[in-house]
Amino acid sequence: VKAPSDPLKARGLTVRYGGVTALDGVDLDVPASRITAVVGPNGAGKSTLFDCLAGTVRPDAGLVRFAGRDVTRLPAHARTRLGVARTFQQLAVFPSLTVAENVAVGAEQGRLRDPGAVARTLALLGLDGPVRDLPAADLPTGTLRRVELGRVLAGSPYAVLLDEPAAGLDTAEVAALATVLRALAADGTALLIVEHDLDLVAHLADTVHVLDAGRIVASGPPEAVLDRLAHAPEGP
Repeated sequence: VKAPSDPLKARGLTVRYGGVTALDGVDLDVPASRITAVVGPNGAGKSTLFDCLAGTVRPDAGLVRFAGRDVTRLPAHARTRLGVARTFQQLAVFPSLTVAENVAVGAEQGRLRDPGAVARTLALLGLDGPVRDLPAADLPTGTLRRVELGRVLAGSPYAVLLDEPAAGLDTAEVAALATVLRALAADGTALLIVEHDLDLVAHLADTVHVLDAGRIVASGPPEAVLDRLAHAPEGP
């Protein structure tokens, strides 16, 4: 099945928690074959935006569209079946299952039941050696990040949402992650990254959006947006 060219779009997303506006009319496109990044200070609304796209938060106003379909009211598991998958800032793996079993869970939950998906995903992420048979509980953070990404990719998603994918990784692991994400984009996957590591964002993203106080205040290629961010005056 051919991937949609514009899998994921948000229009006018607004979320309020009590008297606090977490998102204020956010528009966002996550196009196929591109890596889109969202950056901004703590409390800017990045996690809320991510959760709206994933389906774990329902906005008070606005729409989320996937492949031309309004999915605003669809829960996360239904979006996963359509082809929208996510990772978590706090690792979401099953400690008692092996690496291969964790990845197989993702294959079962995803868009497509593909018998070869687990083996292909393990190979892509360098998890096809003896580590495939080890319980996740015994593994370091860098390996667990790959296991979680494998769980997501085994379901053959059209769009992947990555929440702080570089958290806890060393320099070599970040470089390996970047290589995998670029390969996914080259293969047609739409990627959205929420990430504090601005060096990774500068190195990886095609488009960067800066979120501040619930609004997107800047968008464009990383070299322009991040340079402007670095030279922005400090607030009061």
